Amino acid sequence: MKKLLLSLLVTAAYLLGAAPASAADTAPKSVIHVVTVTWKAGTTPEQIQAALDGAQALPAQYAGITRVWTRTLKAQGERTHAIVMEFADEDALKNYTKSPAQETWYKVYLPIRDHSTTFDITN
Repeated sequence: MKKLLLSLLVTAAYLLGAAPASAADTAPKSVIHVVTVTWKAGTTPEQIQAALDGAQALPAQYAGITRVWTRTLKAQGERTHAIVMEFADEDALKNYTKSPAQETWYKVYLPIRDHSTTFDITN
């Protein structure tokens, strides 16, 4: 009887410890920064590629950016490209504003950007 009770207690403790984590426990704290872009009339493919390459270089220039995506598979409306940056957290996004990395990239990006829409998303 003692062995049975001990087995039941061990099994219960295991099951309680192995309970699945809730979505709030596993949700990432990173921030996804989505920018959809329309380029100015007359912008060359080379200028667009330079802006996309500049975005891809940002994680090496700013530690708060962990990943960048620039290959648009589908675009709707007048926006032709999307640039997506993953920031480590909300502070990393906030501190990116006016950082040397942003200012360097803006030298290539802003002169050819006509319109853009930005979404910042997190959990």
